[in-house]
Amino acid sequence: MATESTQFPLLPLRGLLVFPSMVLHLDVGRDKSVAALEKAMMDEETIFLVSQKEVSMENPEPSDIYRVGTVANVKQMLNLPNGTMRVLVEGLYRGEITEFIDENEAFTVEIKQLEEEHAEQDEEEALMRSLLKQFEQYINVSSKINQETLSTVSDIEEPSRFADIVASHLSLKIKDKQDLLEIANVKDRLQHLLHLMSNEKKVLDLEQKIGQRVKNSMEKTQKEYYLREQLKAIQKELGEKDGTSGEAQQLRQKVQASTMPENVAETAKKELDRFEKVPQSSAESSVIRNYIEWLLALPWTEETQDRIEINKAEDILEEDHYGLEKVKERIIEYLAVQKLTESIKGPILCLVGPPGVGKTSLAKSIARSVNRHFVRISLGGVRDEAEIRGHRRTYIGAMPGRIIQGMKKAETVNPVFLLDEVDKMASDLRGDPSAAMLEVLDPEQNSQFSDHYIEETYDLSNVLFIATANYVQNIPGPLLDRMELLTIAGYTEVEKQHIAKEHLIPKQLRENGLKKANLQIRDDALMKLIRTYTREAGVRNLERQLATLCRKAAKKIISGEKKRVIVTEKSLEELLGKPLYRYGQMEDENQVGAATGLAYTAAGGDTLSIEVSHYPGKGKLTLTGKLGDVMQESAQAAFSYIRSRAEELKVNPDFHETYDIHIHIPEGATPKDGPSAGITMATALVSALTGRAVRNDVGMTGEMTLRGRVLPIGGLKEKSLSAHRAGITTIIIPQENEKDIEDIPESVRDGLTFIKVTHLDQVLEHALTEEKHESNGS
Repeated sequence: MATESTQFPLLPLRGLLVFPSMVLHLDVGRDKSVAALEKAMMDEETIFLVSQKEVSMENPEPSDIYRVGTVANVKQMLNLPNGTMRVLVEGLYRGEITEFIDENEAFTVEIKQLEEEHAEQDEEEALMRSLLKQFEQYINVSSKINQETLSTVSDIEEPSRFADIVASHLSLKIKDKQDLLEIANVKDRLQHLLHLMSNEKKVLDLEQKIGQRVKNSMEKTQKEYYLREQLKAIQKELGEKDGTSGEAQQLRQKVQASTMPENVAETAKKELDRFEKVPQSSAESSVIRNYIEWLLALPWTEETQDRIEINKAEDILEEDHYGLEKVKERIIEYLAVQKLTESIKGPILCLVGPPGVGKTSLAKSIARSVNRHFVRISLGGVRDEAEIRGHRRTYIGAMPGRIIQGMKKAETVNPVFLLDEVDKMASDLRGDPSAAMLEVLDPEQNSQFSDHYIEETYDLSNVLFIATANYVQNIPGPLLDRMELLTIAGYTEVEKQHIAKEHLIPKQLRENGLKKANLQIRDDALMKLIRTYTREAGVRNLERQLATLCRKAAKKIISGEKKRVIVTEKSLEELLGKPLYRYGQMEDENQVGAATGLAYTAAGGDTLSIEVSHYPGKGKLTLTGKLGDVMQESAQAAFSYIRSRAEELKVNPDFHETYDIHIHIPEGATPKDGPSAGITMATALVSALTGRAVRNDVGMTGEMTLRGRVLPIGGLKEKSLSAHRAGITTIIIPQENEKDIEDIPESVRDGLTFIKVTHLDQVLEHALTEEKHESNGS
């Protein structure tokens, strides 16, 4: 219900709300507010007062202001020496903004008066009496309202005015007062006010209890202080030094000032009592002191305020890392969920990948993006359970475990905690540290983490744990079950080139005292450096080689030999010496008994030549090239499959009785293992036994069963990059790996033809030529 609309100048109020019938002083200093007052004085001395939603906002927009306020009369206006204006206003009636007329020099708004709705008089009278009784009890426990106010309120008979005056005297939040102002129904307003006052009274009662408790505690503290001062005076008269008592007093003060939980503080005080009784020369004295100092050093309640801003987090990850799109996307999803749930809990992220791909720096970026402290502990080589849970204090030199030590270093209860190299933990007769880690990483248990040294339970539930590992298979199963894996396979050559240009080269120029004008590395030289001087999935060795180039350039510049060094593909060898590595290239022509496989190594992808030779013998199968168990089993499976289908494959059925077979993979010093060479071995075997050549432009990857089914593999992206680099144009892959093709960079994908197969017959159909050559070794 509303009356005719009227235009008024609007005065936004910060941290203040005016009810109808209220009379109070306001200090006004903002330009728009002063202009609104002047306009009000020029018209009918009437202004619309409304609260803004955010107190800190200096120049509010229409969307920052509540819609319901109070039309007020300006009774008095006074200019103060500091440039502000003090005005006396009296609230008249409720109004609601229907339209903003002017927003430039001062807000001018169209207002409609909110008419009040009344219920039965008896109902309102009953609510007024209940409210008055509650208000009287409220005044009795509140020190901010005097008894005269109660007399004033008691004389008010009009229910609406009664509710507004009572509300104006309560210490309510602006939002709660605004809710009351917006309720036009007087009965509803009285009921809502009664509910708010009941809550406020409970808070005041609790404050009073806390105040009494504090007072009692202070009296006890003063008594203890008096007695201790007497003890000091007696010791001084006897000529004794403070000794243990003085140190204990300092520790006691620190315990009282700390924020540790009550049960931990009680334990500390008991230990302090023991400390005072034990002679200072005793070994027990230092053990107790160290224990108390550890309790004081640990963060029990200190925490940083989470700041999860998805756009900013994306910017930080993009700024710190090039590529890794899927990993960064998963991290952003993780943070988005935490933003919605308003707490950083959930699965433990485990970043898995070869050395140097940026696992640790990713964890640092996550910490920076959520405004948390970062702490890292390395678990490589840890084989003692006490390293995680700590030693009991009965042992000499006992200390807390690495988790508690990390929390002390973090100084807050909610850091980002990096557990580096969880796959490097081992176990021996001193226990299994990975079993102790189960409690740390289980969200259902880590709120009650128990360290043998601290003994008191410690809450780890607010910690964001991130783990790193090089090999998933080395992580114990129960530990792996508590983590979500994010695989970082490594960087492509193109990505390494970008990382070098955008991050590594500028960093090394700074660290070696060079400017951009002193050293220029051409793109072709940088690509050659990546291909022939490094072999890795990450960029550590690449950074070392770039540092070497910077040092060489610095020497030339300081000696006056050159003012600017330009590194080209030709000059690279002069600066760094002969290339350290070579990468596989495809065969010049079709070969019999030789097939090109695609391998996934710790340094990324590479091509793998598999050679088969046969010669008169009795069916002996020889495998060379430092093959692991899986590769040997793949060779046996391929051999058995060809024997079972010799006729269909047009192979001499008696070849296993008349020939010895030798399968060899070059680069014998390099260990080779992994389930992806089955179809390559089978193709090379069939080629050697039938005399049909293998196409030199075809690479392949896939494992096979004894029935010839082709099974899926991993690392397709890296393998495809190696094939593209080697000049191969066609890749045979398992049908089930079709989904992984989209992960391959478009520039590489466009230059390759992917043949998806489900059976070895399809592999042979595409890999072998029709013409026959003289079989090698026949």
